[in-house]
Amino acid sequence: MTKLTNAFIDRENKVSAHNYHPLPIVIKSGKGVYVEDIDGKKYLDMLSAYSALNQGHCHPKIIEAAKKQLDSLTLTSRAFHNDQMVLFLEKLTSISKFDKGLMMNSGAEAVETALKAIRRWGNMVKNIENGNIIVMDSNFHGRTTTIISFSTDESSRKGYGPFTSGFKIVPYGDAEALENAIDENTIGVLLEPIQGEAGVIIPPSDYLASCRTICDKHNILLTIDEIQTGLGRTGKLFCFEHSTIRPDIVILGKALSGGVYPVSAVLASHEIMDVAFEPGSHGSTFGGNPLACSIASAAIDVLLEEKMIENAASVGAYFLKSLKDLNSDKIKEVRGVGLMLAIELKKEAGLARQYTTLLLDKGLLAKDTHGYTIRLAPPLIITKEQIDWSVEQIREVLK
Repeated sequence: MTKLTNAFIDRENKVSAHNYHPLPIVIKSGKGVYVEDIDGKKYLDMLSAYSALNQGHCHPKIIEAAKKQLDSLTLTSRAFHNDQMVLFLEKLTSISKFDKGLMMNSGAEAVETALKAIRRWGNMVKNIENGNIIVMDSNFHGRTTTIISFSTDESSRKGYGPFTSGFKIVPYGDAEALENAIDENTIGVLLEPIQGEAGVIIPPSDYLASCRTICDKHNILLTIDEIQTGLGRTGKLFCFEHSTIRPDIVILGKALSGGVYPVSAVLASHEIMDVAFEPGSHGSTFGGNPLACSIASAAIDVLLEEKMIENAASVGAYFLKSLKDLNSDKIKEVRGVGLMLAIELKKEAGLARQYTTLLLDKGLLAKDTHGYTIRLAPPLIITKEQIDWSVEQIREVLK
């Protein structure tokens, strides 16, 4: 770490709450799959801001859309209509085949919105006033008070009680455990199709189909959080498309704006949306603002027009094979779908943080999670040549 970087981090530590433990790098610019720090050193980004940058850093068409809208109109609040929200939601509902969307800002806000939708539906349709929602262990849906109430990550919960009631936690990937947890007050299920923060945990291939069958059997809503997995990350527009199912509610965020502006959305049918929301029941000053909508619309356009989803599928398979071919005695498992991959290390190899620190020195940005896992999620525009270089850096640090 250089004197300049060290000085910058020291200054930040004096004025910022320490709710993150970032790697010792201070980034000043980014383009495509690369970023540059304040010392002028270049790095290949293998994190993509936790999949918010699927389209790469500062995609020119998204930036152009933002600049154009900045000269016209940025915010109206939902007290008035604007000329951008309908254009964006028509596009989003068309490609997703859901009837309606409700726009928010952060992913956590969208999760809270979906939870409210499930609860209102349970009240109005099933006449259940105190319904319970089933969630999965090792889940990650955000860090609001309600969301951490059903987290199994103690670091997110410590000291923040009392917690919100009305949730049941079952093992992820276990459809039988899900069905056994359902009772007369169950109104919905919330899950990630792949658990990203937990270390790219992939459930059995028939898991989502089983969850769909169980939810249909008991007339409860299946909600899928696609904030990290959606919009091309796994080689499909939505991760749930790797199965044959359709969820009742889908939650989107992160890459919905190409990493330019906070945009999130909840998608569902007319029947659910019309029951769940009415004027005054839910809202956000910035949700659905013109700037957000124009940026998100451009983000979807480049994702589809530049065939980034197809690239994630083909290059992701190449990346997965290359990582498996490392055959390092320090690796317990390599897993992934599309460009959402993980290297889980054996305990005796030591914590993953030491390896991500070594990768940082080599010019590759990756993130450790859950102690022994290195998570790899580059922008969807990455090439095989860039993957070859990345794999070689990983090979070197594993020596």
